[in-house]
Amino acid sequence: MCATCGCSSGAKTTLTNLNTGKTTSLRSEPHTHHDHHVHDHVHADGTRHSHDHDHHHHDHGHAHDRNHELEHQKEDAATLVALEARVLEKNDRLANVNRAWFAGREILALNIVSSPGAGKTTLLERTIRDLKSKHNLFVLEGDQATSADGERIRAAGASCVQINTGTGCHLEADMVAHGIEELKPAFGSIVLIENVGNLVCPALFDLGERSKVAVFSVTEGEDKPLKYPHMFRAADLVVLNKIDLLPHLDFDLQKAIGSVKAINPRTMVFSLSARTGEGLDLWYDWLRAQSDAVKGAQEPRPATSVNA
Repeated sequence: MCATCGCSSGAKTTLTNLNTGKTTSLRSEPHTHHDHHVHDHVHADGTRHSHDHDHHHHDHGHAHDRNHELEHQKEDAATLVALEARVLEKNDRLANVNRAWFAGREILALNIVSSPGAGKTTLLERTIRDLKSKHNLFVLEGDQATSADGERIRAAGASCVQINTGTGCHLEADMVAHGIEELKPAFGSIVLIENVGNLVCPALFDLGERSKVAVFSVTEGEDKPLKYPHMFRAADLVVLNKIDLLPHLDFDLQKAIGSVKAINPRTMVFSLSARTGEGLDLWYDWLRAQSDAVKGAQEPRPATSVNA
C-alpha cells in the first residue's frame, strides 16, 4: 500500500481462487521510509546538513532552530508528493497493460465502487443469476478480509477470485493483474471488479477497466455525491440502489440525482432495487451495450434513465 491514501505499508494482500480453494500471497512493496534513515540536506546557502533519525528514539544531540525545522518539513513534504506521483504513475502503467489485455480478448471490465453497505454484492448476485445463461460473467471480489462476499458470488453462479487487501483500502492495477491470471476469464466475457468499500481512494487508482460504476444507495443521504466528488466525477454510470426502501426514508430522489449531475453532468443515473428487481432492465441493457461495444459490434446504445 502507499502513502497516497494513508494505507499501512505492512498490508498483506492475498488472492483466493474460490473455485479451487488455492490461496496466494502477493508480496507487499512498502512505499514509506524504514524506521531508521539518514536525511542529507543541502540548504539555500550551500551548506550540507545530515540528520540521523530513528523514529522510535528521537534523542537528537543538537537543537534545531525554527527556520531549519520548517525547511526540513517542506523537504519531507516535497519528497512525499514526488513519491505519491511515482506510485500513481506506476499504477497507471500497469492499468494500461490490463486495459490492453482486456481489449485484446474483447472482455468488458467494469470497476464497481461504493461505500460499504451500498449493495454492490447484492447487485452482482442478482445480475449473475439473471444473466448467466446469456453472458459469461467473472468476478474479482475486493475486501480487506474474509471471503464471505466472494462465496456469495460463487453461489450465485460466477467464477470468482477473492482479493483481500489486509489494511489496504482499495484495489490496485497489479492486484487485478494477478487476480485475472488466476481467474482466467473467457474470451468475450464480462469481468466485474468489486472494489473495496470506500468512496475516496478507489477514485485515484485506475485498474484498467472500461468504466467505473458507482453504486449509491438511498440510505446514504442525497448529498453523498457532493461530499465525495472525485469518485462521482470518475464514474461513467451511477446506480442509485435500494429504491424499495424509499417509503420508509426521508430521502429526496430527485435531489440525489441533482447532486450527481452537479458533480458529473455526463454520467447516467439508474434508479433500481437489486432486491426486488425494479429498474434492473436499464442496468442490464447498459451492460449488454457496453459488451457489444467492446466486441466491436456497435457503439454503446444511448441507455437512458427514467429518473435522469
